[in-house]
Amino acid sequence: MSVVLETPRLRLRELALEDLDFVAEMLGDRDVMRFYPKPLDREESRQWIERQLLRYSDHGHGLWMAEDRSTGAPVGQVGLVLQQVEGDWEPEIGYLIHRPFWRRGFASEAALAVRDDAFGARGERRVISLIRPENLPSQGVARKIGMAPEREVHFLGSRHVVFAARSVEPENA
Repeated sequence: MSVVLETPRLRLRELALEDLDFVAEMLGDRDVMRFYPKPLDREESRQWIERQLLRYSDHGHGLWMAEDRSTGAPVGQVGLVLQQVEGDWEPEIGYLIHRPFWRRGFASEAALAVRDDAFGARGERRVISLIRPENLPSQGVARKIGMAPEREVHFLGSRHVVFAARSVEPENA
Protein backbone atom coordinates (compact mmCIF):
# COMPACT_ATOMS: atom_id res chain seq x y z
CA MET A 1 0.00 0.00 0.00
CA SER A 2 1.60 3.15 -1.25
CA VAL A 3 2.23 6.04 1.16
CA VAL A 4 1.18 9.30 -0.47
CA LEU A 5 1.78 11.98 2.19
CA GLU A 6 2.92 12.31 5.79
CA THR A 7 2.17 14.96 8.38
CA PRO A 8 3.61 15.25 11.88
CA ARG A 9 0.98 12.83 13.23
CA LEU A 10 -0.54 11.12 10.20
CA ARG A 11 0.36 8.95 7.25
CA LEU A 12 -1.89 9.07 4.18
CA ARG A 13 -1.74 5.95 2.04
CA GLU A 14 -3.75 4.34 -0.70
CA LEU A 15 -6.73 2.30 0.41
CA ALA A 16 -6.86 -1.45 -0.17
CA LEU A 17 -9.63 -4.02 0.05
CA GLU A 18 -7.94 -5.20 3.27
CA ASP A 19 -9.16 -1.94 4.84
CA LEU A 20 -12.80 -3.02 4.52
CA ASP A 21 -13.37 -3.72 8.23
CA PHE A 22 -12.39 -0.20 9.28
CA VAL A 23 -14.03 1.50 6.30
CA ALA A 24 -17.30 -0.39 6.82
CA GLU A 25 -17.31 0.47 10.53
CA MET A 26 -16.69 4.16 9.81
CA LEU A 27 -19.10 4.48 6.86
CA GLY A 28 -21.75 2.54 8.77
CA ASP A 29 -21.65 4.94 11.72
CA ARG A 30 -24.74 7.19 11.76
CA ASP A 31 -22.88 10.09 13.38
CA VAL A 32 -20.00 9.96 10.90
CA MET A 33 -22.42 9.80 7.96
CA ARG A 34 -24.98 12.31 9.22
CA PHE A 35 -24.30 14.72 6.35
CA TYR A 36 -24.39 11.96 3.72
CA PRO A 37 -27.61 10.49 2.32
CA LYS A 38 -27.29 7.43 4.59
CA PRO A 39 -24.79 5.20 6.39
CA LEU A 40 -23.31 2.53 4.14
CA ASP A 41 -23.48 -1.21 4.64
CA ARG A 42 -20.49 -3.53 4.17
CA GLU A 43 -21.10 -4.11 0.45
CA GLU A 44 -21.50 -0.36 -0.20
CA SER A 45 -18.28 0.22 1.77
CA ARG A 46 -16.46 -2.30 -0.43
CA GLN A 47 -17.76 -0.43 -3.49
CA TRP A 48 -16.52 2.83 -1.91
CA ILE A 49 -13.00 1.36 -1.66
CA GLU A 50 -13.18 0.06 -5.23
CA ARG A 51 -14.17 3.56 -6.41
CA GLN A 52 -11.03 4.97 -4.76
CA LEU A 53 -8.86 2.29 -6.41
CA LEU A 54 -10.31 3.30 -9.78
CA ARG A 55 -9.65 6.97 -9.00
CA TYR A 56 -6.00 6.17 -8.20
CA SER A 57 -5.55 4.49 -11.58
CA ASP A 58 -7.57 7.08 -13.54
CA HIS A 59 -6.46 10.32 -11.83
CA GLY A 60 -3.48 9.47 -9.62
CA HIS A 61 -5.39 10.41 -6.49
CA GLY A 62 -8.59 9.81 -4.53
CA LEU A 63 -9.47 9.43 -0.87
CA TRP A 64 -6.57 7.96 1.09
CA MET A 65 -6.48 6.12 4.40
CA ALA A 66 -5.30 8.40 7.21
CA GLU A 67 -3.33 6.46 9.83
CA ASP A 68 -1.85 7.52 13.13
CA ARG A 69 1.93 7.45 12.51
CA SER A 70 2.74 6.43 16.07
CA THR A 71 0.39 3.42 16.17
CA GLY A 72 -0.44 2.64 12.53
CA ALA A 73 -4.13 2.67 13.46
CA PRO A 74 -6.53 4.05 10.85
CA VAL A 75 -8.39 7.24 11.86
CA GLY A 76 -10.26 8.17 8.68
CA GLN A 77 -9.97 9.08 5.02
CA VAL A 78 -8.66 12.27 3.48
CA GLY A 79 -7.72 13.01 -0.09
CA LEU A 80 -8.19 14.74 -3.41
CA VAL A 81 -11.13 13.70 -5.61
CA LEU A 82 -12.26 15.10 -8.95
CA GLN A 83 -15.91 16.19 -8.73
CA GLN A 84 -18.17 17.53 -11.44
CA VAL A 85 -19.78 20.71 -10.15
CA GLU A 86 -22.20 22.50 -12.45
CA GLY A 87 -20.53 20.96 -15.49
CA ASP A 88 -16.92 21.67 -14.48
CA TRP A 89 -14.47 19.13 -13.09
CA GLU A 90 -12.78 20.42 -9.94
CA PRO A 91 -10.32 18.88 -7.48
CA GLU A 92 -12.06 18.51 -4.12
CA ILE A 93 -10.31 18.03 -0.80
CA GLY A 94 -12.42 15.51 1.07
CA TYR A 95 -12.08 14.49 4.70
CA LEU A 96 -13.93 12.00 6.83
CA ILE A 97 -12.61 11.10 10.28
CA HIS A 98 -14.07 8.23 12.31
CA ARG A 99 -15.97 9.33 15.41
CA PRO A 100 -13.49 7.94 18.03
CA PHE A 101 -10.87 10.31 16.58
CA TRP A 102 -12.91 13.52 16.36
CA ARG A 103 -11.76 16.79 17.91
CA ARG A 104 -8.04 16.00 17.68
CA GLY A 105 -7.31 18.17 14.63
CA PHE A 106 -6.67 15.20 12.32
CA ALA A 107 -8.99 16.47 9.55
CA SER A 108 -7.34 19.91 9.46
CA GLU A 109 -3.81 18.48 9.60
CA ALA A 110 -4.41 16.02 6.78
CA ALA A 111 -6.50 18.40 4.64
CA LEU A 112 -3.74 21.03 4.85
CA ALA A 113 -1.21 18.47 3.60
CA VAL A 114 -3.54 17.51 0.74
CA ARG A 115 -4.03 21.18 -0.16
CA ASP A 116 -0.27 21.80 -0.17
CA ASP A 117 0.32 18.68 -2.29
CA ALA A 118 -2.42 19.73 -4.73
CA PHE A 119 -0.89 23.19 -5.16
CA GLY A 120 2.69 21.92 -5.13
CA ALA A 121 3.43 18.52 -6.65
CA ARG A 122 0.12 18.22 -8.52
CA GLY A 123 0.16 21.77 -9.95
CA GLU A 124 -3.47 22.59 -9.18
CA ARG A 125 -4.36 26.29 -9.14
CA ARG A 126 -7.64 25.88 -7.25
CA VAL A 127 -9.17 23.34 -4.89
CA ILE A 128 -12.65 23.10 -3.44
CA SER A 129 -14.55 21.33 -0.70
CA LEU A 130 -18.28 20.65 -1.09
CA ILE A 131 -19.91 21.01 2.31
CA ARG A 132 -23.53 20.83 3.39
CA PRO A 133 -24.71 24.20 4.86
CA GLU A 134 -25.48 22.58 8.22
CA ASN A 135 -22.07 20.84 8.48
CA LEU A 136 -20.35 23.44 10.64
CA PRO A 137 -17.42 21.21 11.72
CA SER A 138 -16.39 20.61 8.09
CA GLN A 139 -16.79 24.30 7.32
CA GLY A 140 -14.40 24.99 10.20
CA VAL A 141 -11.80 22.64 8.69
CA ALA A 142 -12.17 24.32 5.29
CA ARG A 143 -11.62 27.75 6.83
CA LYS A 144 -8.57 26.50 8.81
CA ILE A 145 -6.87 25.45 5.59
CA GLY A 146 -7.53 28.80 3.90
CA MET A 147 -10.76 28.12 2.05
CA ALA A 148 -13.67 30.55 1.82
CA PRO A 149 -17.29 30.00 0.79
CA GLU A 150 -18.02 30.97 -2.81
CA ARG A 151 -21.55 29.89 -3.64
CA GLU A 152 -24.21 27.26 -3.05
CA VAL A 153 -24.81 24.46 -5.53
CA HIS A 154 -27.08 21.46 -5.85
CA PHE A 155 -24.77 18.43 -5.69
CA LEU A 156 -25.82 14.77 -5.49
CA GLY A 157 -29.34 15.69 -4.50
CA SER A 158 -28.52 18.17 -1.72
CA ARG A 159 -27.52 21.79 -1.23
CA HIS A 160 -23.78 22.24 -0.73
CA VAL A 161 -21.59 25.26 -0.15
CA VAL A 162 -18.56 25.39 -2.43
CA PHE A 163 -15.55 26.36 -0.31
CA ALA A 164 -12.51 27.22 -2.43
CA ALA A 165 -8.87 28.20 -2.17
CA ARG A 166 -6.46 29.29 -4.87
CA SER A 167 -2.76 28.70 -5.13
CA VAL A 168 -0.70 31.73 -4.21
CA GLU A 169 1.70 30.89 -7.06
CA PRO A 170 1.62 33.33 -9.97
CA GLU A 171 -0.31 32.03 -13.00
CA ASN A 172 2.81 32.18 -15.23
CA ALA A 173 5.17 30.50 -12.79
